[in-house]
Amino acid sequence: MHLDIKNISCGYGESFNIKNINVGIEKGIFAGIIGPNGSGKTTLFKGLTGDLDLKSGEVFLDKQNVNKLSLRKKAQRIAVVSQHTEITDMSVFDYVLMGRMPFRKHFHFFESKTDIETARKYMKLTNVYRFKDKPMSELSGGEQQLAAIARALTQEPQLLLLDEPTSHLDITHQVQILNLIQELNEKLELTVLIIIHDLNLAGEYCDYLLMMKDGEIFVQGEPSEVLNYQIIEDVYNTVVITRENPVSKKPVVFLVSDRVMKNTK
Repeated sequence: MHLDIKNISCGYGESFNIKNINVGIEKGIFAGIIGPNGSGKTTLFKGLTGDLDLKSGEVFLDKQNVNKLSLRKKAQRIAVVSQHTEITDMSVFDYVLMGRMPFRKHFHFFESKTDIETARKYMKLTNVYRFKDKPMSELSGGEQQLAAIARALTQEPQLLLLDEPTSHLDITHQVQILNLIQELNEKLELTVLIIIHDLNLAGEYCDYLLMMKDGEIFVQGEPSEVLNYQIIEDVYNTVVITRENPVSKKPVVFLVSDRVMKNTK
């Protein structure tokens, strides 16, 4: 699945808009969107999924215009994992099974054998099958996110969009979820686009990065190209030092406090 974002603009009236977004992502790439708060990351996601109407430009999946697909067809190709998982008393199994809704035929109110087998497959892959009979509301934040990923995968999408899935989790769950996404990306050749705040996690896990500022893409490329100190300081207005991780060879970002900066002068 090749994702082509061609010169799109969208937003909220005159208050905030993203503009002139051009991106091409090959099948099987694990891409990240980074940038300061208010730079347009979530707005871009909403434009891709159709939650916001495009003011200009087009989005293509394998040369098919996403905006011309029915909601049902779009849901069969694009799955979204939101930042906040729905808190519900339904069982984990029933919650994950909802991912099969786009494949239900008209007036078909019960799950097919294929639906059940597909949900079971991805619950096992994400390690939430052991919680299948528990209410979603009784899971921890990390477990709820894993269930949300399982539900998204049950749609068997070509493109997986994740909106800050690790932002409220401790480092153990952050690494667990990103390792899982990386594994799924490789095993299923799934194209992944993730909004992520932590620059070090973005640099370590993503193959390709889009850095946004003021509603536009400031720079895009491999992590080593994007995460250099000058670009980060220009976009975030924060002093940093960047180095190479001696094991993964990926870029690492170090912050420098004002106190240390004053003492080094």
